[in-house]
Amino acid sequence: LAPNQVQYSTMLYPDAGIVDDLLVYRLEDRILLVVNATNTDKDYAWVVDNKRFDVQINNRSDAIGQLAVQGPHAEPVVQKLCDTDLSKIEFYWSVETKLNDIPVILSRTGYTGEDGFEIYCERDYGHELWSMVFEAGKEYGIKPIGLGARDTLRFEMRYCLYGNDIDKTTNPLEAGLAWIVKLDKGDFIGRDSLLKIKDKGVTRKLVGFEVVGSGIPRPHQKIHDDKQVGYVTSGTFSPSLKRGIGMGYVDIPFNKVGSRLHVKGKAPVAVEVIKGPFYKRGTRK
Repeated sequence: LAPNQVQYSTMLYPDAGIVDDLLVYRLEDRILLVVNATNTDKDYAWVVDNKRFDVQINNRSDAIGQLAVQGPHAEPVVQKLCDTDLSKIEFYWSVETKLNDIPVILSRTGYTGEDGFEIYCERDYGHELWSMVFEAGKEYGIKPIGLGARDTLRFEMRYCLYGNDIDKTTNPLEAGLAWIVKLDKGDFIGRDSLLKIKDKGVTRKLVGFEVVGSGIPRPHQKIHDDKQVGYVTSGTFSPSLKRGIGMGYVDIPFNKVGSRLHVKGKAPVAVEVIKGPFYKRGTRK
């Protein structure tokens, strides 16, 4: 990574199961790992237990806060508070700067599919930062959203959620994350297992599917052809598409785009495997 570049990645167990997915920031003088909040203690212990080289590892989760400003007006809102030219920050790049007088790490990243920024600051500045951003965003009708809305947005983009779509029982090759795995760039934990899995071939794939007709798929429901061929990992009603959508692992060859399957709930729900995100937003690439 170049200085100030950000990379989405995974930490793996030796068997290639996923410890967590995370963002890796290469800052000027240090590396920042942004993990899933519910996995903080587990991830920190894993990194410390597998420490190599002469490095110092600190868990600053309780001292640092994050505010994500997402949407088509994110740049002009944040620009009001910052002297740095935000138009020059590309997707998955960051800068250490100030918003008014608050020192921040600001990156063009997010978990919504929209253009936007994730802002990190010392916890003591959190309330002030929140107030500043909402004052700057008044003319654009800025609103707070919770985890439910964020989950729907990430889902419509088919971003994986740890604990639902990926966990210690899944590996990057079957989860559609082969693009972040570089098997030819040196050793890492889980590499040997991934090489064996790649050589043998995966037996299932994480797919996205849309409901044909009515119904909403829900996590843990079984996916059937004439017999069970998989299970749902995430499912909801899409406000953008006005229909039920889902993600789940299905056996090969039922992962092919256009495959018609059904989800077994109280009543069978017909679904069709699709390609790509459910809804393409304004993410800056």
